[in-house]
Amino acid sequence: MKIHSKELLYGLSEFFKIFGDQTRLRILDALLNKPLCVNEISEILNISQSAISHQLKNLRASNLVKTEKIGKNVYYRISDEHIKIILEYGLEHIGEVIV
Repeated sequence: MKIHSKELLYGLSEFFKIFGDQTRLRILDALLNKPLCVNEISEILNISQSAISHQLKNLRASNLVKTEKIGKNVYYRISDEHIKIILEYGLEHIGEVIV
């Protein structure tokens, strides 16, 4: 049986805390479809741009989203396939529980 280090488990705990906010989850859900800029996310979720920007800062700091500047716009996207899988499995699991 493998026991992981306290440090690794602490990091995992901090990682999962990011998923504990509904606004951040809504942003990630929107980004599953395609890269979006702040004003697009704001319109889709009907949340102020400042609130979206604040949460995107947290998501970037946790390496859940990355940015790409195209012209004057900064587009946000899911950082990698691992994040997509975690979200998709989580949504699948909750969908089973709800049914």
